Amino acid sequence: MEAWLLTGSQYTLLLRGALVTLQILGLAFVVGIVLSLVVGVARLSERAWVRGIALGFVEFARGISSIILLFIVAIAIPILFGVPQESLILLATFALGINMGGYGAEIIRGAIQSVPKGQTEASISLNLTPLQRLWHVVLPQAMTVILPPMGNLTIEILKGTALVSLIGLTDVMQMARNIRQQQLADAVGNLPMLYLNVLVIYFVLAQVINLLFRLAERLMEKRYEGGPALTAKELERLRPASAEGKVG
Repeated sequence: MEAWLLTGSQYTLLLRGALVTLQILGLAFVVGIVLSLVVGVARLSERAWVRGIALGFVEFARGISSIILLFIVAIAIPILFGVPQESLILLATFALGINMGGYGAEIIRGAIQSVPKGQTEASISLNLTPLQRLWHVVLPQAMTVILPPMGNLTIEILKGTALVSLIGLTDVMQMARNIRQQQLADAVGNLPMLYLNVLVIYFVLAQVINLLFRLAERLMEKRYEGGPALTAKELERLRPASAEGKVG
């Protein structure tokens, strides 16, 4: 039975790797959200050249393999342009953020287009600037459409963080490889159980992300939940008052 269990120090190493994974995920999420918002809005710009640049970014980010993009940003670009590799975490974050931004931009674009045009027209009548219309009217209503697919995309980026071990970062996967080398040296341990523990860690992290996005969805639905509809009698009582107001 002991062969199927990891030692306390090995579990500590896996948790330490999980913290690195979370750090990369958090930074990539911030980069991805910013790119998603900027590019998603640019995809709806009235200027053709802005839409063209945004479309080019989306097609590039979605069309290139995540692992290839990771190697380009973290290894190829530093070598070609003499960029110091002082922080592999930031370079990996940028690569994963680009990948998330490409998919997220289409989520933002579709969500904005789902908002009824009457809302935008009403905000224009109030003399709101385009930025004010976007920030105060369109995006808040689009959030209920944005959150579910964005949560799924965040979980996909979490899975993508497993690739950073290929460029030398000690995330969960790299820690698992280090533990396996230790097990082979000591002639103890069980490979299936080791990776089962890694699977459980990723599963738990994914469920936490899923829970957070579900909570955000409920908060947004509650915030924009409509009040109870008026009955026919209440409407009848309001009509005379409305008519009198028009006459006055």
